[in-house]
Amino acid sequence: MSVSFDFTGKSVLITGASSGIGFGVAMGFARAGADLTILSDTDAIHAAARQMPGTVRAIQCDIADAGMVTDRLRDIQRVDVLINNAGLERPTPLSGENPDGNAIFERIIAINVTGTQNVTDTLIPRIPDGGRIILTASIWARTAVPGFSAYVASKHANLGLMRTWAQELGPRGIRVNAICPGWVKTGPAMNSLRELAQASGRSEDEVQKEIMSAQAIDGLMDPADMAAPYMFLASSGGANITGQAINVDRGEVMS
Repeated sequence: MSVSFDFTGKSVLITGASSGIGFGVAMGFARAGADLTILSDTDAIHAAARQMPGTVRAIQCDIADAGMVTDRLRDIQRVDVLINNAGLERPTPLSGENPDGNAIFERIIAINVTGTQNVTDTLIPRIPDGGRIILTASIWARTAVPGFSAYVASKHANLGLMRTWAQELGPRGIRVNAICPGWVKTGPAMNSLRELAQASGRSEDEVQKEIMSAQAIDGLMDPADMAAPYMFLASSGGANITGQAINVDRGEVMS
């Protein structure tokens, strides 16, 4: 069986697509002819849509707000491929002295976990039998790093959602999987690298070299590198794959 990355006539919705991995993945689907809808909680989503080929629908929406999700997605009639990519990555170290610590923690969980649930629950009646749901997790869903408890916990939770939904939606032929990216050159990832460097009293170059030394293949990935794994899972090639968390990390965390 040949595998085609032609998504002409397929409705694809991607959250968190104004920049980073979401933008790279959205660009891949746009170039493959998808009927594409992209979401973000900032108005940068409109500029992102204008950079993509074809007609791309841009929706500004805070996915942590269930009412807003219901309202903003009301006109979406069908979603063949739902990519839950939106996420917030911030440090949340234990300190006992940060009055805003819980607010940041709760916002990360609200977006990365509750927001993913809100979007999926809203759209599931509009996902046809045989559709695809893909979550963006992280290699930190496989492991952990100090100081990022909320983000790490949220990504572990994403895998729990994925496995549960894969079983729940299996009778409808809906495949549910997760991609676990490694170090991709995005704003949040580079901010995390800086935070790790500051927390350990080392330079950013030293921390990056340590990260690269853990990879079987050297170098940071670009957001555009991430499109193909998502497109494969959404294509006929992913027909027999569900309930799986797939690392795309140049061999940093081997499973």
